[in-house]
Amino acid sequence: MQLHLVDATYELFRAHYAPRPPVRGRDGTNLSGVSGLVEQLLFLLREEGATHVGCATDHVIESFRNDLWAGYKSSAGMPPELLGQFPIAEAAIEALGLVVWPMVEFEADDAIAAACVRFAADPRVEQVLVCTPDKDMAQLVEGGRVVLWDRRRRIVYDDPAVRAKWGVPPTAIPDYLALVGDASDGYPGLPGWGAKSAAAVLSRYGSLEAIPEKASGWDVGAVRGAKAVALAATLRDHWSDAQLFRSLARLRTVEDGVAIPQGDVAELEWRGAPRAVWTAFCDRWGLDRLAGRPHRWLEAPGG
Repeated sequence: MQLHLVDATYELFRAHYAPRPPVRGRDGTNLSGVSGLVEQLLFLLREEGATHVGCATDHVIESFRNDLWAGYKSSAGMPPELLGQFPIAEAAIEALGLVVWPMVEFEADDAIAAACVRFAADPRVEQVLVCTPDKDMAQLVEGGRVVLWDRRRRIVYDDPAVRAKWGVPPTAIPDYLALVGDASDGYPGLPGWGAKSAAAVLSRYGSLEAIPEKASGWDVGAVRGAKAVALAATLRDHWSDAQLFRSLARLRTVEDGVAIPQGDVAELEWRGAPRAVWTAFCDRWGLDRLAGRPHRWLEAPGG
């Protein structure tokens, strides 16, 4: 089987900001994000043949990382009409009969990482597809067994593709982000370190700790002379920042306390949408056009 792990927060954001007329609920609530998320999940199930699916959401935007770095991404300035869709989106996922992991202390990315750790080694799982283009998630890639799937661009990143795209192996992605920063998450990286220099140095040494402290010890063809001296000095002077930024980039798993209630991958099998539950959800929010969209129904008592 294939296991699809969906960053539902990403899909919600993308759908909300898509250049199309807004979708309004019965009371005028903007449900563009929820509607688009549902459409994407149904497409994944119907057209792309997903059978075992886990969806992760940010129940709240803030996480433990905000305590580590004041500038980390938060809900400040986020449109209320988008924030208001978060609980509705989670209800929609559940109403479709899919598993959802709403994160509070941790982030949706951490839930997906935890699910990878729990289920990727199961011999019944032939491949795990992490459904997001977020480069943070590239650290989860393992050969061709755990891959990053950018569904919008139809690109699959296995280990060689990650190396080709970012210039480092998947295990070095947190170190890479520690040096170059991540604007979407709100931390800056180290002064002077860019994508090319970080990739060149880390492709040679693999981790921050393995980089020689002095540039005279570097053996990096693409980074030499005064440039190497400056970068080495910056890394020494900002070592604590680099450690912090790497910690922000490193995904947490079940070993760190991320809760994934399902103990067996079979619990992630989608058996169909419970008709009564789904139609009641659509009626509650005025999403009548989606009421008949599921292609498979879970017919059961009360379903």
